[in-house]
Amino acid sequence: MIQSKSDLIHYMEQDRVALKVGGIKDFVFHDIWRFQRRLRKAEYWSNSNALGAKPIAFLKRRLAYNTGKDLGFSIPINTIGPGLSIAHLGTIVINDKCKIGENCRIHVCVNIGASASDSSQAPLIGNNCYIAPGAKIYGGIVIGDNTGVGANSVVNKSFPDGSITIAGVPAIKISDIGPNEFRSVSNLKE
Repeated sequence: MIQSKSDLIHYMEQDRVALKVGGIKDFVFHDIWRFQRRLRKAEYWSNSNALGAKPIAFLKRRLAYNTGKDLGFSIPINTIGPGLSIAHLGTIVINDKCKIGENCRIHVCVNIGASASDSSQAPLIGNNCYIAPGAKIYGGIVIGDNTGVGANSVVNKSFPDGSITIAGVPAIKISDIGPNEFRSVSNLKE
């Protein structure tokens, strides 16, 4: 959670690196980067105790919300750690009770939601996770660090150990290799 100006700078730099953006062209024309900057500023002002922060926070949240709505994102503040990489424009819905760690990559048509029986129970997703297109993750579950979630998977149970790949309906472990290891293996083959 962004608590200070230095946190804001750290989060935004990690997001910029994760999105691989740089230069004035990306600053002006990269829609996802614009959304993420607005989301982080809304988080900063919403968590601030500074005098006059409440009206600024309201405006920043509204700006982030409107930008997200235009791009198809429903991502509330204070749910995702630094290093967020949204891969494409399109529908992404995340419950406000959900917590996602650092350096996570999220693709289009992903839904991360609460349990149907208890709306306070939402997923806790670790660091360095990869969530492929169309994945549905819901309930009071835990997904460990360095976990890959396959395309169109439905994840409704915990996989707390991490460093694995899960896929299917319902999701099961399909590999003892997580997304970070896939990157290392593919780099060796090139």
